[in-house]
Amino acid sequence: MENEKKSNKLRTFLDPLLKTNPLFVLVLGTCPALAVTATFESALGMGFLFTFVLVMSNIIISALRKVIPEEVRTPAYIVIIATFVTIVKLLTEAFLPDLYKTLGVFVALLVVNCIVLGRAEAFASDNTVGDSALDGLGNGLGYTWAIAAIGLVREVFGRGTFTLGKTLTFIPKFTLPILGGYEGSSLNFTFPILTTNAGGFLVLGVALAIIAAIENHKKSVAAAKAKAEKEAAALAKGAN
Repeated sequence: MENEKKSNKLRTFLDPLLKTNPLFVLVLGTCPALAVTATFESALGMGFLFTFVLVMSNIIISALRKVIPEEVRTPAYIVIIATFVTIVKLLTEAFLPDLYKTLGVFVALLVVNCIVLGRAEAFASDNTVGDSALDGLGNGLGYTWAIAAIGLVREVFGRGTFTLGKTLTFIPKFTLPILGGYEGSSLNFTFPILTTNAGGFLVLGVALAIIAAIENHKKSVAAAKAKAEKEAAALAKGAN
């Protein structure tokens, strides 16, 4: 029984990283995934802010789940989420102004992010504080690596460089030239369209197509294996 509980807690945290990834599997939170992923650094910054809001909201909502009346549950959740979004907004504006300017209105829009409110309704409102924290952390990190991956592809192939320290100013700033899309280079292998909003759609679409192809391949292999086992069983039965 104890091992089963530990296994469930582990799945609560690990499943959103891959199996039920909020962006690549459930296709939620696509608006900020397209708008703030022009660079790896801005996507990573948004992911960290998103994770903080999600974890803290889940914890408080779970702790108050038996106190909040059913009739005002959703408005109460929004107030709790808005509180942490306001905290994040003020701290980011004060200590990371470059990141705040880059993310713009999308920091405030975390209040109505479907993933944050969805996890509050679907999980935190019915589970313990510990499990809700794990769920928030798993979904937050799952979303973070997904948008960071999109940001990395768009930056490297769209700009030809990889930069850190420009918006996350607590990191020493450096720029790594990769595909020749930097000043003074005579070669340029970049695709500037990837730095536009259309480029975000393209990268996300390709990622979803690859994931769908992998899942279809897995299903085909499983179906072929099941068919082979069924035929083998029929042959064995006939031989007997």
